[in-house]
Amino acid sequence: MTDTSETDAPTAAELADRVRTGDLRLYELEDHADADTAAAARRRLVGAHDGSAFDDATTALSTTGEYGFPAAAADSNVENMTGAVQIPAGVVGPVSVDGGALSGERYVPMATTEGALLASVNRGCSVLDRAGGATARVLDNGMVRAPVFRVDDVAEAEALVAWVHDEEEQLREAAEATTSHGELQSITPHVVGNNVFLRFTYDTKDAMGMNMATIATEAACDVVEAETDATLIAVSGNLCTDKKPAAINAIQGRGRTVAADATIPREVVTDVLDTTPEAVAEINTRKNLVGSAKAGSLGFNAHVANTVAAVFLATGQDAAQVVEGANAITTAEVVDGDLYVSLTIASLEVGTVGGGTSLPTQAEGLDVLGVRGGGDPAGSNADALAEATTVAALAGELSLLSALASRNLAGAHAELGR
Repeated sequence: MTDTSETDAPTAAELADRVRTGDLRLYELEDHADADTAAAARRRLVGAHDGSAFDDATTALSTTGEYGFPAAAADSNVENMTGAVQIPAGVVGPVSVDGGALSGERYVPMATTEGALLASVNRGCSVLDRAGGATARVLDNGMVRAPVFRVDDVAEAEALVAWVHDEEEQLREAAEATTSHGELQSITPHVVGNNVFLRFTYDTKDAMGMNMATIATEAACDVVEAETDATLIAVSGNLCTDKKPAAINAIQGRGRTVAADATIPREVVTDVLDTTPEAVAEINTRKNLVGSAKAGSLGFNAHVANTVAAVFLATGQDAAQVVEGANAITTAEVVDGDLYVSLTIASLEVGTVGGGTSLPTQAEGLDVLGVRGGGDPAGSNADALAEATTVAALAGELSLLSALASRNLAGAHAELGR
């Protein structure tokens, strides 16, 4: 039972001493004090490299301890909390977006420690705006979890695949009974010898949905084990594929598949970007397409991960899924003398509810775009966030390609002192 009374609640120093003597474990502090006091106790412990506790408020982690929200607000986001790491945040734009879920001029929040990144993306946003804005659409949406089962042989594997096809409705009922929002869209079997992978794909609405998909899939797996001879080995068999580079995500998508494009008039390219449509198109082909192919890359782009990571940090997304957010292809070509550019991100995993989106600063980042919380209809806010992220990333691609074409990349960094 948590002891938070004014007379009996231990101080941070007392809690730190109890951990040092072995009376308490680091993760047990919230059982004896409020979350902020527990965090202060941990700062006393880890701030002293020799293992001794600091006196009073003196600690090597004093800046980490200066955070602008109650520690209890992060209870579901972090364990053994000591404080918060602050990352400089800014905005780019405004940029005009003609999206399926987002429309009008918007600022896009970004958080990063990479100098010149926001300046570059902002330049791209300015160019997109001069061209009348960018069009964006969510082309597909499906969060995936793929358990792996063991069977005796390939004949039994074939039988399991047939059973799954016949009983898909029963599996859907079991999965959807675990959630009031998620909808099972499909189950796709994959057989490798005596291994059977079932790729469950869900519409998770405004949630990024990884936990939702895992819980729902586990319920469906219980049905498979109860009614067949298959043995579940792992609820995730890495055919999902989560937080790892994977061709299946680049091809089939995971989360949201989003595309954005724009046509930039020749005079804007020459006057603002100091290059030509032909030069940008050529460098995109030789760098982003040929160079990436030669490298065996899954991402055929200049630096999409830069923008995706910065938006993720500013809006409370799962930062590790930048791995999949970099599954993107940038195209550029000359059309009637103007520059047509596009960006398609195959697996952009975003949400506006759950996870880090409830943290105060990240919630404010979502407010900048007007997409905090659940959308109406459900899923529209996450779609809007995906479209905004993709337009910002397109702006970043346009700016970097143009800087390379004009041979101004190094000069821009030097000018900004980065």
